[in-house]
Amino acid sequence: MPCQFSAIRSILLAPMKSVYFLLGWSFFGLGAVGAVVPGLPTTPFMLLALWAFSKSSKRFHDWLYTHRLFGPPLNQWRDHRVIPVKAKLLALITMIASFTYLAFFTGVSTPVKVIVALFMLSGAVFILSQSSRAAGGESNTL
Repeated sequence: MPCQFSAIRSILLAPMKSVYFLLGWSFFGLGAVGAVVPGLPTTPFMLLALWAFSKSSKRFHDWLYTHRLFGPPLNQWRDHRVIPVKAKLLALITMIASFTYLAFFTGVSTPVKVIVALFMLSGAVFILSQSSRAAGGESNTL
């Protein structure tokens, strides 16, 4: 006899599948725009899209991994946990430019600037702490 909670769980999670699916397409859209708009990252949004599709659609999850343009960097991350040097540089330059704009050209309060700086610093530390090459020494470029 199936557990009574599994039926309740499936009823409650059904709407969430739609939410994850919409999130997946939203993140994909942002990542696709990032492929053509300088300063807007692509890979982080595609990773978020993969996460959302993993909870909603195996078909689109697999499609994104095999996508001609977006698939290779995602596979590099999945298989080797590497971030290519070009991606690291672009991410760091974007963070510096964004924070410079925020700090000097907006009226944002100092506490908000500090919070944003801490988030960006933690992102930069993570990015820089990841390898740029697979364990076998092969170069991974975008």
